[in-house]
Amino acid sequence: MVNNLNIDKLDLQIISEMMQNAEISYADLGKKLFVSGGTIHVRMKKLQELGIVKGTKLHVDLKMIGYDVIAFIGIYLEKSSMYDTVARELRKIPEMVRLNYTTGSYSMFAEIICKDITQLRRILHDELQKIKGIERTETLISLEESFYRTINVVE
Repeated sequence: MVNNLNIDKLDLQIISEMMQNAEISYADLGKKLFVSGGTIHVRMKKLQELGIVKGTKLHVDLKMIGYDVIAFIGIYLEKSSMYDTVARELRKIPEMVRLNYTTGSYSMFAEIICKDITQLRRILHDELQKIKGIERTETLISLEESFYRTINVVE
């Protein structure tokens, strides 16, 4: 797939460096990769237009700003054909930050971030239960994020 998108080793190096430090200036990144800052700018623009780069984000310690509950929800669907409909409804829940269509026991696996257990309970009972197509759910509460990292895209 990489070849179909017409990206090369420099593009992958740019992606890798920016994944580690999205705040680095194009000039500094250019020096590090032995190209001009202008080259980095042009390459980043191309990567954005291709949809490979979808913006930059901060990695925030959510517990420090009052979000004490991170949970994962295994979702069983009545029928797998309900996936798109259920996914659209789940997207409307702001606390739902990630959703994957999965193999195995669950049809879907979601990550949800809440301020407290009361908020999690409200979402589970008041919002998820009324979504047509969800047969049942299983909730796993994270006790700690042991580490977070991205992958190295340069081989």
